[in-house]
Amino acid sequence: MFQRKPTEEIQKEETDVWECSADGCNVWMRDNFSVKGQEKQQCPICGSDMVKGSRNIEVVPNPQNF
Repeated sequence: MFQRKPTEEIQKEETDVWECSADGCNVWMRDNFSVKGQEKQQCPICGSDMVKGSRNIEVVPNPQNF
């Protein structure tokens, strides 16, 4: 009677991110959603420096170019 549609598999890939360097802060953001051309980023929550890293996360296209 009630059939569920087959769910699409979520596509994940290794993505560059910025991660907060503070011990108690777990904030991170995708590199393609950050301001381009900046060598350093600051955490929007605690103000600490952020460092480059990578995560295996869902693919989200960003049509905006900052």
